[in-house]
Amino acid sequence: MDTLTHDSSAVAGGGGSVGERARVAGLWFAVLSAASFGLSGSLASGLMGAGWSAGGAVLSRVGLAALVLLVPAWIALDGRWRLLRAQLPVVVGYGVFAVAGAQFAYFNAVRTMDVGVALLIEYTAPVAVVVWMWLRHGHRPARRTVTGAAVAAVGLVLVLDLVSGADLSAAGVAWALVAMVGAAVYFVLSAAESELPPIVLAAAGLVLAATALLLAGLVGAISLASSTAAVRYGDSTVPFWVPVAGLGVVTAAVAYVSGIAASRRLGPRLASFVGLLEVLAGLLFAWALLGQLPGPWQFLGGALVLLGVVVVKAGEVVEPPTARPGA
Repeated sequence: MDTLTHDSSAVAGGGGSVGERARVAGLWFAVLSAASFGLSGSLASGLMGAGWSAGGAVLSRVGLAALVLLVPAWIALDGRWRLLRAQLPVVVGYGVFAVAGAQFAYFNAVRTMDVGVALLIEYTAPVAVVVWMWLRHGHRPARRTVTGAAVAAVGLVLVLDLVSGADLSAAGVAWALVAMVGAAVYFVLSAAESELPPIVLAAAGLVLAATALLLAGLVGAISLASSTAAVRYGDSTVPFWVPVAGLGVVTAAVAYVSGIAASRRLGPRLASFVGLLEVLAGLLFAWALLGQLPGPWQFLGGALVLLGVVVVKAGEVVEPPTARPGA
C-alpha cells in the first residue's frame, strides 16, 4: 500500500504498527467521506427542483458547514496563526477550486443529467491525479496504468451513452468535467504535507468558498436563488431546511474533514481510489430519493470506468516512481 500511494505522508509515524493503524483509520475516514459526499447530488437535485439555483444550493451547503466547523477549527488552531499564513496558497486553492468550483460545477451538472452519470464523469478524477503526479513529481505511469486509463476512457464513452445516440446535455457534460478537475484538485491538496489540522483546512476552505460564492452572487456572476417551498423526494415532501441541513452538516462538514484526514493518511492516489465509493453511494441515494437509475449502456460504462481506475491503481504498484532528471 505504501508503494501504491508513493507518498511519504501516508506512512509517516515510524513503526509498522503505528503506520498500519494510521492506514486503517485512513480507510475508515475515506469510506465515511465518500458516503457523505455521495448524498450531496440527490439532496441538491431536490432543492433545485423546488426553485433553488445551483449557486444558492452550494452557498447554503458551504456556508452552513463553515459555521458548524468554525468553533472546532478555532480551538484546533489554538492561536497558531503562522500555520494558517504559511498554508494560505493551499487554503485558497482548496476553497476556490476544490470546494466552491467543484461543487458549483457538479450541482449545475445534476440540473440537466442524472446524479449517477454526473458522478461517473467526475470520478475519472483519479486518472487526472495520476497524470498530475507524473507531470509534477515524476511518477511515470506504468503500462498497466496507461491501459487502465484507456479502459476508463471507453467506459466514459458508454456512460455518456454515445453508442445509442442518447440526447445527453452538452452543458451538463461540460459542467461534470469541470467538477472532475475540481475533484482532482481536492485529492491533491488534501494530501499536502502540513502541520495545519485537517479541520482547520476544511473550515478555512469553506469560509473562503462561501465568501467567493457570495461575492460572485452580489456582482451578478451567478444566481443565488433560494426558496422556502417544500422539497419533493420520490413520493414524499420535506421542509426545505431538512436537505439544507443535510447538505451543510453531513455532505460538507463531515465529508470534507474526514476526506482530508483520509488523504493525509493514505496519500492522494489511494484516497482518490477509495473515494470511488462515492459513485456507489451516489447511485444508491439517487435511486432511493429520486428514482434515478442509469440505463444498461451506462451501467456497463460505469463498470468499465471503475475497472479502469482499479487497473490504474494496480499499475502504480507494478513500477516504482521514476524521478525526473535533476529532481
